Amino acid sequence: MYSMDLSRLKNCMRRAVCGGELTIGFLGGSITQGSLASEHTKTYAYRVYTWWKETFPKAKFNYVNGGIGGTTSHYGVARAEADLLMYQPDFVVVDFSVNDDADVFFQETYEGVIRKILAWDSMPAVLLLNNVFYDTGENAQEYHNAVGKWYGVPFVSVRDTVYRRMKEGELTREELTEDCLHPNDKGHRLVAEEIIRFLEGIKAETEKENGKTQGVVLDSAWEGEKQAKVLPSPITDNAYEHARRLTIREVSPELFGFRADAEEKMGHLDGFKNGWIGKKAGDKIVFRVEASCIAVQYRKTVQKPALRARLILDGDREHGVVLDGNFDEDWGDCQYLQPILHHGEKKEHRVEIKILQGGEGGTWFYLMALIIAW
Repeated sequence: MYSMDLSRLKNCMRRAVCGGELTIGFLGGSITQGSLASEHTKTYAYRVYTWWKETFPKAKFNYVNGGIGGTTSHYGVARAEADLLMYQPDFVVVDFSVNDDADVFFQETYEGVIRKILAWDSMPAVLLLNNVFYDTGENAQEYHNAVGKWYGVPFVSVRDTVYRRMKEGELTREELTEDCLHPNDKGHRLVAEEIIRFLEGIKAETEKENGKTQGVVLDSAWEGEKQAKVLPSPITDNAYEHARRLTIREVSPELFGFRADAEEKMGHLDGFKNGWIGKKAGDKIVFRVEASCIAVQYRKTVQKPALRARLILDGDREHGVVLDGNFDEDWGDCQYLQPILHHGEKKEHRVEIKILQGGEGGTWFYLMALIIAW
């Protein structure tokens, strides 16, 4: 058993008891967004938010859902500020355990997410959520929860609770999910119940501590931490904590046929905006960015055929990377993120992307962003 630091969470509850205003936030993939729930009020995220509202009726609560389907912690660390942290959350659930691969690369990007949230000015309490593939039991919780343990952050594992109940015959897979991944209404409810069960336990501890002091007293040790904002040294190389996402708002590349997308972006789920469009073979775009880690984000579409492009890093044409706009899945267009440099030399790099021959008359190539880190 590891040592959980619950001071932030207990202070959230104490402030709620006193009638404060708190923001309850969520960052993750499609399950957090609410995929396969019949309506947003039946998602696990909204049910957890509702628990806060009903449990602490004197307080005012705000709800921020930063879930985007098909996205990993690599994208999450670069968009955390815009999609979650700028709202100054007080409590955050982080959910990438079925989107990240179980490997050291995603452990590093995930640590970047956790460090960025923990260091944010509002000093939010963080809870890790490990969703699961219900057919295989696979997820990345081994790598993610190692990060959680290092920072004393609690976690709730669906694999160790709801999925285990299914394997033991108490529940059937069909009761929980239609596609072996995304929960239905009942599945979302059971996920929420596991989070709420944890929160109820911490609430009981907090009430017991308040009873000993005969009042609600904010934790002075936590207040000291809020001033210092000291985190332990990272367990990975931690190149991604300060990752940035570069769209037409942040960078102005050289355009040779590509054009900037002029349509207005309407919210964080309106993904294919603020990027660049290539319409025909030979169209080219060139970036110059200082970084040691670079990834390119582009649309993979089910509207086939789609144009493809070739990426050349620092003039190395022998090792060019093909960016294929055709998506092999059928659930919709994907905000695909492809690493092209990981722990390279920190310097100015030249990134050239040129539309290839073939696919004429098909769907345009949509370049969403570069994600850089160092």
